[in-house]
Amino acid sequence: MKEELIKYFPQHIQTILAKENLNSLEEIRVRNNLPLILRFGQAQKILNYIINTEDINYIFQKICENSIYTYQNQIAGGFITIKGGNRVGLVGTAVVKDGCITNFNYISSLNIRISREVIGCSNQLMDEIINKEENTIYNTLIVSPPGMGKTTLLRDIIRNISNGIANKLTGKNIAVIDERCEISAMYKGIMQNDLGIRTDVINDIPK
Repeated sequence: MKEELIKYFPQHIQTILAKENLNSLEEIRVRNNLPLILRFGQAQKILNYIINTEDINYIFQKICENSIYTYQNQIAGGFITIKGGNRVGLVGTAVVKDGCITNFNYISSLNIRISREVIGCSNQLMDEIINKEENTIYNTLIVSPPGMGKTTLLRDIIRNISNGIANKLTGKNIAVIDERCEISAMYKGIMQNDLGIRTDVINDIPK
């Protein structure tokens, strides 16, 4: 994961990041004229390096694979999904047409959010949402404060329902409407996360 991420940065920043233990890293915050910040859960580490415009432009071009046009729809949505399921949030000057954001100019901030699967994290919960008599699941609402793992839990519930659970639930065909690619982490038509063998995904679609 470490090598996969740092390749998007200029060489001098790669050298800085290579010295850090990134095993539990959750976010890299890149803000113009401000320090590079790493977030590990509730803890943060402020690195002794000030980001500049050239750094941001370099990173932006790299995550777009030097083809910004290809990623235009994602850019308009304020994020780009990169290989490995990691997502890069974008902040800048919004270009608005007919009441909708169509682009961002002058990118001023990037938030690289690390995608992590926790296979099996929903196993104990499944008995609560499975209707064994009808071989289906109950309508279920997942509620928690931000950052507590709702998406991670939902992703694993989908996997369990799709694959099926021996003596409890027959595997089901699943349609995932993944508005912001957070669940499937779709990258060039390939799911980066395990959503089970009977799952189809429509991503980048508005509510």
